[in-house]
Amino acid sequence: MTVDSITETSEYLTFKIDEEYFTVMVHNVREILEYTKITKMPDAPNFMRGIINVRGSVIPVIDLRLKFGMEATIPKASTRIIVMEIEKEGGSLTIGSLADAVKEVIEIAPDQIEPPPDMGTHWKKDYIIGVGQYSDEFIMILDIKKLFSMAELTCLAQS
Repeated sequence: MTVDSITETSEYLTFKIDEEYFTVMVHNVREILEYTKITKMPDAPNFMRGIINVRGSVIPVIDLRLKFGMEATIPKASTRIIVMEIEKEGGSLTIGSLADAVKEVIEIAPDQIEPPPDMGTHWKKDYIIGVGQYSDEFIMILDIKKLFSMAELTCLAQS
């Protein structure tokens, strides 16, 4: 997905990782959970913190801080797990993603989104659809389909 492919105003869930604001499209979000104990998985990629049980379903939990080359998330009272659906070949995959804080759902119009910057970010530009505004802050609009390689998605699906 690119900035040019966004043609309608959409709803986005805003959240913080470190001091940065991010957002994902609401239609990808299944639910938001308070932080709970995560069971570690042996031989998992470093960004995969482990698994949780959500009403009988095993959900892999990833740490976007680690995926973006930052320090690991240290759970606090504001830490949340955002449960999302990622479309992949042959169906979808449900994952949980750690966030330092979840803010709110906002609407962003296509004309409020700029292409991602070429410099000054901790993460690969490929993950970012574009940059919007949230209050007085810039907000990175994540493309969750591009966050993980096929090999990483396969690993997450097998957990």
